[in-house]
Amino acid sequence: MFDNYFRKEIAWGGKTLVLESGKIARQADGAVMARLGDTIVLCTAVGARSAKPGQDFFPLTVHYQEKTFAAGKIPGGFFKREGRPSESETLISRLIDRPIRPLFPEGFRNEVQVIATVLSHDMENDPDIVSMVGCSAALTLSGIPFFGPVGAARVGYINGAYVLNPTLEERKQSALDLVLAGTAEGVLMVESEASELTEEVMLGAVTFGHAGFQPVIQAIIELAEVAAKEPWPLPEPSAEEVALKKRIAELGRADMAVAYTETQKLLRQEKVGAVKKAVIAALEAEGADVNLAKGLLKELEADVVRNNILDTGKRIDGRDTRTVRPIMAEVGVLPRAHGSALFTRGETQALCVATLGTGQDEQVIDALVGEYREDFMLHYNFPPYSVNETGRMGSPGRREVGHGKLAWRAIHPLLPEKEKFPYTVRVVSEITESNGSSSMATVCGTSLSMMDAGVPLKRPCAGIAMGLIKEDRGFAVLSDILGDEDHLGDMDFKVAGTEVGITSLQMDIKITSITPEIMKIAVEQAREGRLHILGEMAKGLTGARTDVAATAPRITVINVPKDKIRDVIGSGGKVIREITEQTGTKVDIDDDGTIKVAATSTEAAQRAIDWIKGIVAEPELGVIYNGKVVKTADFGAFVNFLGAKDGLVHISELANDRVNKTTDVVKEGDAVKVKVIGFDERGKVKLSMRVVDQATGADITEQVGAKRPRPEGDDRRGGDRGDRGERRERREPRGD
Repeated sequence: MFDNYFRKEIAWGGKTLVLESGKIARQADGAVMARLGDTIVLCTAVGARSAKPGQDFFPLTVHYQEKTFAAGKIPGGFFKREGRPSESETLISRLIDRPIRPLFPEGFRNEVQVIATVLSHDMENDPDIVSMVGCSAALTLSGIPFFGPVGAARVGYINGAYVLNPTLEERKQSALDLVLAGTAEGVLMVESEASELTEEVMLGAVTFGHAGFQPVIQAIIELAEVAAKEPWPLPEPSAEEVALKKRIAELGRADMAVAYTETQKLLRQEKVGAVKKAVIAALEAEGADVNLAKGLLKELEADVVRNNILDTGKRIDGRDTRTVRPIMAEVGVLPRAHGSALFTRGETQALCVATLGTGQDEQVIDALVGEYREDFMLHYNFPPYSVNETGRMGSPGRREVGHGKLAWRAIHPLLPEKEKFPYTVRVVSEITESNGSSSMATVCGTSLSMMDAGVPLKRPCAGIAMGLIKEDRGFAVLSDILGDEDHLGDMDFKVAGTEVGITSLQMDIKITSITPEIMKIAVEQAREGRLHILGEMAKGLTGARTDVAATAPRITVINVPKDKIRDVIGSGGKVIREITEQTGTKVDIDDDGTIKVAATSTEAAQRAIDWIKGIVAEPELGVIYNGKVVKTADFGAFVNFLGAKDGLVHISELANDRVNKTTDVVKEGDAVKVKVIGFDERGKVKLSMRVVDQATGADITEQVGAKRPRPEGDDRRGGDRGDRGERRERREPRGD
């Protein structure tokens, strides 16, 4: 039935990688079932047969989606079906998109949609690498113009050795989590989180990974030799396009070059816009295709900027290739925030605000690998006013999610241990101005705001974005790139870290590949820039404050025996609710008996702690406690002490003199001092007030003597009768 079924299997990193085509999704232009271990992803690629009229960009969309049945789960929530993409799905969609996008031919404008669907997850092999490989194979088989295939791999660094495609368990011990993709010629994309590793170790990981995915590229090529469809014809520039391109250069090159001598962004945009408007008006008068001309004007703009940098070594804003723009770092800019920082670098500015919370504020994430909690969140927002535009406001887009996660990876390795700093931390980065690398400004601002909040980071962290202009006649690596240099350049290379080493590295290449020489220069130049930025940040704050802000909760950690946890919580949570409501605190209880008490005042925290300690404490014979009368009876008074313990003061122990009625001495609600004088056969506590000085709390047993004998004729019986009375009052069954 499946006449065109093909299968390719290779050993890869100690596991078996399988690529299958021709059995599932046969109507797609390209469809591959990729399998590593028992993780299986269906990857498809479909392209429109023609471009939409007047379209001047390449409409590529990549969708990565996880089906919960892949892990034997049913979706949570009310609707019980998969909904909008999670943050993880959005990030992996970007991960697939970034290395394949540069490999479509220039001028190709047909819409292409790539979909990766996780069908099985073995809880060992992450579906992201499998998806990247599968999507590359699907595009290669589809016939759609694609200069692939692309290979991908994950690299770990465990005990000083690189590991290819570490499992989820191995990644917990790894000092590096690096994902990269590229062609046989070079690397196109890198995404990583590292524990302050050196530049040499990071470059070694990239080289190791590039060599590691070469067998995958060869396997896709061999599968394509038997299963690929006929290739679509490559787009060729028409004679009209060639002539129009030449005419645009005649009309606008000189004026465009002059416009780009303006160093101020908004003025430069106005002048460039005026040049474009004049060129379009002239072409429209000549009867040219205006839509085609707009796209060609972008090419002229890029050509002017790129060649000027290579010819003069001077950039758009007048800097040389290595200089970082002026930096201003301020902290404590918001009086009520727990921590805040305003980081300004040239015309890029980030307002970062840190908020401290408790365990109740942790984010609960329901992932395929299971539910877990995240105690560090970083949310990046890019409002349109930051670039002098109007635009959509709403939930974050893919770019905002991706930039926030990049900054999160840079800071995450520097967080203190939970035992040392038991807070949940949320940082919000509001980009208030943008002209290049707002994600790296977020790294700097986040580091400062967290230190301002009293978060004891291991060291301050800074980030810098590097660019590349590469032509046949040479190349230039640019430090601290502008927005136009990012848009018109060949590389976006972001490096974040401390004075010790790199914590995050991200690279995207817009050309087919770069050489190891260029990458080495970029990393070394980035280190120089990063150390400079750290020096400027130190002018605002050199390290974490010794205490959290007055408006932040204080968290005190205590430990109780595991078998006492249920007593602290109470039936249906009654006790813990009462503690939090009456003391105004938040209380988190872990399964190991760790209890975190959060409060904005020391007094409130101490009240809650004393209450909890009272619940878990065991009464000690001969010890005097403060108590409260909670009930009176003919035979004595019940007194609550140690927070949640009750004991009986028999009527004979209320006072040294004879007592006719319990209420003659105490009433409900009275504060008293009691001494533990014994325990009955059921463990009930026997208390005495008569041997305690109620004014001072002193033990006066020696003064009043031992237990006073009852007078002749006293028909009141203690002991067993009191116990029976206590059971009747409390309605407790005998022998409980």
